[in-house]
Amino acid sequence: MRARLSDIAQQAEVSEATVSRVLNDRPGVAPETRQAVLTALDVLGYERPARLRKRSAGLVGLVVPELDNPIFPAFAQIIESALAPTGYTPVLCTQTPGGVREDEYVEMLLDRQVSGIVFVSGLHADTAADHDRYRTLLARPLPIVMINGYAPGIPAPFVSCDDRESAELAVAHLVALGHRRIGLITGPDRFVPVQRKVAGYKAAMRRLTDISDDDLTELTELSLFGVEGGEAAAGRLIGRGVTGLVCGSDLMALGAIRAARQRGRSVPEDVSVVGYDDSPLMAFTDPPLTTVRQPVAAMAVAAVRALVDEINGHPSPNSEYLFRPELVVRGSTAVARPAPTPKRQRPAPTLPVPA
Repeated sequence: MRARLSDIAQQAEVSEATVSRVLNDRPGVAPETRQAVLTALDVLGYERPARLRKRSAGLVGLVVPELDNPIFPAFAQIIESALAPTGYTPVLCTQTPGGVREDEYVEMLLDRQVSGIVFVSGLHADTAADHDRYRTLLARPLPIVMINGYAPGIPAPFVSCDDRESAELAVAHLVALGHRRIGLITGPDRFVPVQRKVAGYKAAMRRLTDISDDDLTELTELSLFGVEGGEAAAGRLIGRGVTGLVCGSDLMALGAIRAARQRGRSVPEDVSVVGYDDSPLMAFTDPPLTTVRQPVAAMAVAAVRALVDEINGHPSPNSEYLFRPELVVRGSTAVARPAPTPKRQRPAPTLPVPA
């Protein structure tokens, strides 16, 4: 035991007496020193004494869409970090096309007796889905919190980014750069965030440009989320003469850049592109992507606090909490090129009239 104490003390750079106090859970040790000793135990492969093992307060379900879009792993990571101090352990459930459905994951989580569930961009955001599934969970009762998407009639906390304002920010940025023919690319219109982005885009375009409602309809392309959907929609809009593109996600924006290049257009010289999310690595794309940032950290922490309060019997108001987005300007947007000036034709020479 002395040898082990010595090893631990050396690893943690403290005295053996301090190691003994920590292992026996005695007072008088600074929190950072206590943590250094516990870390040394882990590094050296020693099992922590039972009295020092952190007991889980329970399990919390975390249901997210596919992880191909880097914004969803970002949400999952911050939610997990925010849950750690509360003692709750997240059970991550990832949906994939053709894979396990949300309802099946919920059944599995109920079998594991989770204390609550966080849904990120789930069926609550789909206006075509039956939302009775959530009312059934609340009736158990089981605390739930929804991120990104709002469904009236569900008495639970909702945490969303202000999608309408995000589209308005993007349009205003492009208009300030001199763009007037600006297109919108986003996902299927049955989703609440999509409906809000379309509304914000049209409101900003009506306020800041003189484009007609018929033109706005022509400049709005709803497609599948993802790179491929963005590429297909951008190709159609570039063919209609847009010089700026507002995209419903960063992945769609990357698809739009690809579509522009395939048509011999340069980004941002010929076409400016604005994404949405500010996913990890968007600052390192070619060109670095101008995007509208979701405040993922603030939203995730707010969702965890609301859920833990619900679990502890201190329910939050059953309403939607909207978080403000932030425009992040990088290299994929630039001043619009002036329209080419038509060449003036010389008047035909006047021939003398014969007498």
